Parts: sequence; C-alpha cells; structure tokens
Amino acid sequence: MVSTPTPSPAASPAATMPTAARTAPAQAPSGLQAVGHTVRDWYRGFWSALEGTGKSRNGSTYYLILGSTLALTAIGILMVLSASSVEAIAAGESPYTAALKQGLFAGIGLFSMFLLSRVNVVWLKRGAWIAIIVAFVLLLLVLVIGRSALGNKNWIDVGPFTFQPSEAAKLALALWMATVLDRKAKLLSQTKHVLVPVVPGAAGIVGLILMGNDLGTAMIVMMITAAALFFAGVRLYLFGIAGVIIAAGTVVMAITSPNRVCRILSWTGQTCADGSDLNYQSTNGLYGLASGGWFGVGLGQSRQKYSWIPEAHNDFIFAIIGEELGLVGTLVVLVLFAILGTAIYRVVVAQKDMFHRVLAGTIMVWLLGQATVNMAVVTGLAPVVGIPLPFISYGGSALLMSLCAIGVVLSLARAQMAPGLQPKRLTRFGPAGLAASLRKRIAARRAATAAPGKSAKTKAGTTAGGPVRTQARTADGSAVRTPRANTAARTAPSTRTPAATPPAPGTPAARTPSTRTPAPKNPARKRK
Repeated sequence: MVSTPTPSPAASPAATMPTAARTAPAQAPSGLQAVGHTVRDWYRGFWSALEGTGKSRNGSTYYLILGSTLALTAIGILMVLSASSVEAIAAGESPYTAALKQGLFAGIGLFSMFLLSRVNVVWLKRGAWIAIIVAFVLLLLVLVIGRSALGNKNWIDVGPFTFQPSEAAKLALALWMATVLDRKAKLLSQTKHVLVPVVPGAAGIVGLILMGNDLGTAMIVMMITAAALFFAGVRLYLFGIAGVIIAAGTVVMAITSPNRVCRILSWTGQTCADGSDLNYQSTNGLYGLASGGWFGVGLGQSRQKYSWIPEAHNDFIFAIIGEELGLVGTLVVLVLFAILGTAIYRVVVAQKDMFHRVLAGTIMVWLLGQATVNMAVVTGLAPVVGIPLPFISYGGSALLMSLCAIGVVLSLARAQMAPGLQPKRLTRFGPAGLAASLRKRIAARRAATAAPGKSAKTKAGTTAGGPVRTQARTADGSAVRTPRANTAARTAPSTRTPAATPPAPGTPAARTPSTRTPAPKNPARKRK
C-alpha cells in the first residue's frame, strides 16, 4: 500500500528570513538625535544630582526660586533709585521718593510671599470664586472712578498711593482657572466644558482691561489663559483656532486705533501721518544699550535718563541697566530670569495634581512672558507696548502681585522637599494655623466639661510582697495620693529601713514646713 505524500505547510516569513536580518541591531540615531539624547540625559542627571530623588529632595528648587526673586527685587530697587533720581530732582522732589515707595511695596510683598509660602495651596482654592468676583468689581471701578495716565485708565487712587487692579486680576484669574479646570478634569475632552466658563471669564477680564486702553496687559492675560488651558491638557487644535481668532482681533484693534497704527509704522521705520515718532523711546533705549558697552558707564552715570527716555524707571528700565552696567549687567538679569523660569518649570513638571500644575504653569508663563515682551520692546524686536519688567520696573501693584505669585510657587516647591528639610510652617498665621488652634481649643473645652461628670477613679498597682499605692480623684479632677501601705509582713532583717543618722556637729538642722528659722542678727546694723 502506497501512501500519498501530504504537502508541507507554507513557511512563515520569520522562518524564511535570514538569520543575520533577524538579529540585526536597531538603527542608531542620527547625529542630531544623538546630540539631543545627550543633552536630555545631561539635563536630567544634573537636576537629579542637584535636587535629589524621591523622598530625599534637598530643596534646591525652593532656594533657587527664592534667591533669584530676592536678587531681581534688590536690583529693581537699586535701578529705580538710579533711573528716577534725575526727573525727581527736576520736579523739585526728593531723589529717593520713587525708590522708597518701591522699597515699601517690596517689604509688603516679601512678607506676603513668606505667608503664602507657608500656607497649603489647597486653602487658596476655596477663595478662587471670591477672588475673581473681586477682580471684576475692581476693574469696573476703574472705569468709573479710575485715574488716567499716559493714555491708559488703569489706576485707582488709594490715599497717597495708587493701585492697579489689572495686576491683581492676573493672579485671581490664574487661581480661578486652575480651580475650575481641576474640578472639570474628567470633562475636558468635550469642547463645551473646555470653553465654559473659563473662556468667557477670561474674555470678560480682557474686555474690561481693553476698555481702559491697556493692550499690553490684555496680551499678558491672553497668555495666562492659553497657559492654563495648555497645562490642563486641552487638545492642541483648539489653540490653532484661538490663535487665528486672536490674530484677527489684534489686526482689527490695531487698524481702528490711529495711535497703534502710528506705533507700528514707527517700529517698521516709516513716518506717521502727523510726522510724530512714537518709536522715540525704543530708539533712545537702543542708544543707551549701545553706549553701555561691556561693563557700562557706571552706576548712576546714565545719560539717557536725563529726559531722553521718558519714564525711564518704568517700562524702559532695562535700557538703563544696559547703559549703566553694560552687557554684563543685562546678562546677569537674563541669567536670573532663566534660573527662575527653570526652577519654576521643575516645580510644574513634578506636580501630579491638575490644580497645582495649572496654577504653577500659569504663573511661570505670566512672569517669563511679561519679561520677554518687555525686553523685546526695549531692544526693538517688538512695537512699543506698556508692559513692565517683573520685579525691576517701578510699580507697587505689579511688584506686590509678582511676589505673591512667587509665594504660591514656593509653597508647591516646599511640599516637594524631604520632611526633615522643609522650612517650618507658621503656627499662628494662615488658615492652617488658625484651624489647628481652633481644634485644640474645642478639644480642651470638651475635656473640661466632661471631667466633672466623671466619678472618682481609684488606681491600684500591686506587686508580689510590695507596697500598694492608691489614687483617687476629687470632683474637680485633681489627683489625691494616699500613703503607701505594706501588704506583706517584713520578716527579713535586710528589708528594714535603716534609722536616720543624726546630723554632724556644726551643720544646720534641716528645715521643716512647721518651723521657721529666724533671720540672723546683724550686729553692725544700728537702729536709729
């Protein structure tokens, strides 16, 4: 019997593939990719060595943020004194007027920063809605009773000082958006939940600021809104749509305002219709930067602050820094901002909670974005808009709110440190200290009211052949001890207590509560 052979199954592609092809290593990255991997590994290794990992974080980020903020604030007060002294003397005022006001607001801001750095940020979430409502009310008051200066209506007079509500609105908006987006975290995949109520609320803030004719602050608020949505994980195509809408709105606002059209024409090197040059500040700012050279002309020796740059201590103070301290001084300021931004970014990426991540991210974009726009204006890379340099330009409201924002970030950085290395929390200040104090008082009151209702307790402890000690409590809760009683006969001679030895001759007798030793007489003292 002959069996017919069965056809062999088809060979699989893996079986037919040559052995050398199957064992070939993965394709090596190109030169540019290898450089990118090397830089990324070095960056991660550097921060791991600097900060520590896990529960052994040493708080380097916390102190980098704190140190760079203090350094920028100190530079700001010094440069405000230098840039404003000439115009103050010309106006018949003290040359220290602006610097003293800046120092006063710096002191208040540093104290507020210290308080916020010790308070748990979760407590701020409870006041987010109140903060945004207060911001809307203040911005409405600006339109009613506000004061105009240099074409903008942004200030409210508070006694001898002025307050700018739009600066407070930045921090309030960041806190409110972080709270809302955190509460709607599971619904952000739907466009309607992304837009409502964050976009209408931010649009209301922007609209009120634009009614005061402050385009620069409105731009920063738009950046804060975009940053909040980005760090919340919103789909990227929505940013493209929003960018087109914002660009169209910017063009419309620029065309409808002759002043803005003239600024754009002056920035491009053309002449306005009325022959004015609104790029005058930027041009003289470039002159100041150029005359500074490497090391500057010397602190206080600027020539451009002699009314060549109007309001030199405000938006164009970076030009005075470049003139008096040179390229080295400007690089120091840039490095400090770079350290501040990098340290805040390390705090942002370490956050797992959306509220913390969105709040820290918006503050980072707010401060660094504002600094970038200001430096771009001073160096002629952007048209002139009224945006101050954070921590350095003159302005109490801007400095106070910037330091408060840093305090919030410091609170998040402090929570990342190892428990033994964290700066001590406030015990009497802040909501957490108040809550702990109230809890202690309530517990003590409950214990005091429950003590009289308890019956007298007796505690006895016995040992084999040892004494018995009884303890009773009176009605007011105080303990009364009774003398010890022997429960076993003391038969062994070695257990008897030895008799007290008499005192040595010449030593004073021991005092007892029932006796009173008279004071020794002083023969040298004579009574008259």
